[in-house]
Formats: sequence, C-alpha cells, structure tokens
Amino acid sequence: MERPSSTLHRVVGFDPGLNVTGYGVVECDGPRVRLVEAGTVRSRGESLEERLHTIHVGVSEVIAALKPTALAIEQVFAHARFPKTAILLGHARGVICLAGVQAGLAVHHYLPNRVKSTLTGSGHAAKEQIQAAVQRELGLPARPEPADAADALAVALADYHLRLRPLFFGTAIVRVQSGRH
Repeated sequence: MERPSSTLHRVVGFDPGLNVTGYGVVECDGPRVRLVEAGTVRSRGESLEERLHTIHVGVSEVIAALKPTALAIEQVFAHARFPKTAILLGHARGVICLAGVQAGLAVHHYLPNRVKSTLTGSGHAAKEQIQAAVQRELGLPARPEPADAADALAVALADYHLRLRPLFFGTAIVRVQSGRH
C-alpha cells in the first residue's frame, strides 16, 4: 500500500440538522489527532429554503475559515415511522455536501451506527457515550458540548480511523471498550 506524501490532514465532520448543524474539525498527523475547533451552525428563518440557505452559508464559512482537506458527514438514518424527518435531514445533508464540493473537498459519508461502533464498540451508543469517547480520543479536559458538536467530532474521528489511519498504518485500529471485566 502506498503511503501518502504528507501525513497532515484536516477533516471537518458534520452532524446535519435543520435547526442545529454540528461541526467539528480535527487535524490528523499520522497517529496524532488534535481538536482544531467545534461548534454549531444554527439555522434561522421560517421556510425550509431560508433554513437551508443559512446552513449553506454557515457551512461555507466554516470551510473557508478552517481550511479542511476533507469533509465527513453522517448519513441520514431513516426510521420507517418518521420518513418526513429523513427527507428533511436529506435536504440539510445536500447543502452541506454542496458547500464541500464547491470548496473542492472530497466528501465521505458514514452511517450513524458505523460512527458509534468505531468510537465506542457499540453501534447503539448513547449521546453521553459518544461525548466520552470523543473526550478520550482528543484528550479533552471535559466532554465536548453541545452534543451536536460532539457528534460532528465523532464523524471526523471516524473518518480518521476508517479512511486515514489505514493509509498510515496498513490496518484500521478500532478501539473497543467493554464495561465487562
């Protein structure tokens, strides 16, 4: 397997939402991963179109300011009882992907249960477990808040473990912690 010429990568992860979209940027240098920034883009407006415009503008600003080399985004989980929610979140994902492509970034998509299992060992991990895993992975003094930003950081970290780390080390290393002793 050919190793990349540069080991420095900056990944922006997104947790899409129509009201609050979380973002998290991590810088990966071989085995080292550090937090660059995390936060939220809050949409304003009454109509769907106004909200999508706000998300697109906010995401574009994050990308322009933090200069990531790739974008990772959580795929929509469609529950049969809530199809409208999946469709609406698909709109938010669309404008985020558009902003990434407009900035010349490769966009990588991850299922929520894949992100969770990569970081915690369980595809059904609770929000608090994700926050604790992100805190541990990035060596943060406290769990990242709000949860939307923590989820976005989890997506960026999953991209590192699933896509980048194998480039540097030949295999994916997934940390699995069990509550059993």
